[in-house]
Amino acid sequence: MQIDGLLITESQLKSKLNESIHENRRGDFALLLAMLSHDVLDFSQFHLPKTEIDNFVIEEEVLRKQFGAGPKQPLAPDEFDMLVGQFNASLISEEGEANGMASLKLYQYLNPEPLAIRNDDKYIPLNIIDNCELAVRRRIKNEQTQLTAPLIDAAAFYDSLNNDAIHQPLNLVAV
Repeated sequence: MQIDGLLITESQLKSKLNESIHENRRGDFALLLAMLSHDVLDFSQFHLPKTEIDNFVIEEEVLRKQFGAGPKQPLAPDEFDMLVGQFNASLISEEGEANGMASLKLYQYLNPEPLAIRNDDKYIPLNIIDNCELAVRRRIKNEQTQLTAPLIDAAAFYDSLNNDAIHQPLNLVAV
């Protein structure tokens, strides 16, 4: 059995899973299942045609004014800044001793600091990428993983539906 490339979805196997069951090749069946991607987002069910949905969107600023919320806490500064939060220790010691924890909370609510030091939503640390599966690494690197709806050979699909060998009841043999 020869398989070219990286297996992502069961549609790449065509009828090999079915044939391995009917020919009682349990080893091939287990191997093929193990070679498929374990990421749920790679399953064929999640790559269906998409329809446009009109959403009624309310601006965040309107909601902030309506509910009286404070300024939005940025996720990251506009420019890369390693010094985010550099004065927090002195602020906690000075302000905390003088006015207490309520004052520190009020200061944070009125002057929120960014949560991260990097403003790059595409950045993923290398140690996280190294822990990912090969299929996920290829997707991150934008290599050739065609997960869009593949073209279906309708004639071959119809022939496989009419194949009597596939629709035979499964006969289990005690070993």
